Amino acid sequence: MRGGLVFADNGFVYSCFNCGFKVKYTPGSALSLKVKKLLEWLGVDKNDIAHLNLESLKQKSILNILETKKMIGRWSPYFETRNLPEGLEIIDSNNPCHQRYIDYLRNRGVDSTRYPYMVDPSAPSRNKNRIVIPYTYENTIVGYTARYMDDRNPKYFGEVQSGYVFGTDIQKSDWLFAIVVEGVFDAISIGGLALLHNDINDKQADMIRSLEKKVIVVPDQDKAGISVINKAVENGWSVSIPEWQSGCKDVNDAVIRYGKLATIMSIVESAESSKIKIEMSKKRLLKQISNK
Repeated sequence: MRGGLVFADNGFVYSCFNCGFKVKYTPGSALSLKVKKLLEWLGVDKNDIAHLNLESLKQKSILNILETKKMIGRWSPYFETRNLPEGLEIIDSNNPCHQRYIDYLRNRGVDSTRYPYMVDPSAPSRNKNRIVIPYTYENTIVGYTARYMDDRNPKYFGEVQSGYVFGTDIQKSDWLFAIVVEGVFDAISIGGLALLHNDINDKQADMIRSLEKKVIVVPDQDKAGISVINKAVENGWSVSIPEWQSGCKDVNDAVIRYGKLATIMSIVESAESSKIKIEMSKKRLLKQISNK
């Protein structure tokens, strides 16, 4: 029943003089297990603790804000304007010729009205079977990808500029997290950011940091995803590897099986910032992959 409580940096440090229990809290970070335990011992209701955790993540320390501003000042993204293929039209639910494209998106757990998907039903050869997803930055078209619905190779074809991250234009200012995934449909299905490959280059890292949000990286659950995990750790970001059922290799697979909300909740709940815990999750993933 003896301890010391010191307030510092708008947070606190608590030490028990009897058992040696120590805990530190700084606004802007998630409540650690020790902080939660301390609050419970002090009689704080668990619902109030959960609310405090969310409120804490909304805060940014002055030092973190200044550091982010410095990084933004040193780097400014630039992407050239690009043209889309000719003959495209935005998917329209009132157009009977567009129904098969709408059905394809629905089967992938994607709402055809939430993004300007483009198609050309009268195009020759394979192009009539493609859905074009424009890449935008600050609402300017800077590239695109075309997904062919016939599943022949190549399944995707498009144009992407170096350092580009898909999904920055669909982020909301009041969102606490920026969820980073590999594929464009993974990002669209949860409102996240897509790397468009299994790596995170320096330009992409700067672009993601400029959003000033807590970053959670969700790799594909395959061997290629290991590279994304390593890059996320290098950048000091959280990594989430949810324990989805067999057959869910990526975020879009999970959305199809569990729905958007449940998938996002599983990502946030599984997010780890500790390097040791991330390494343990990576080993678990490697073992899971080797057993397939």
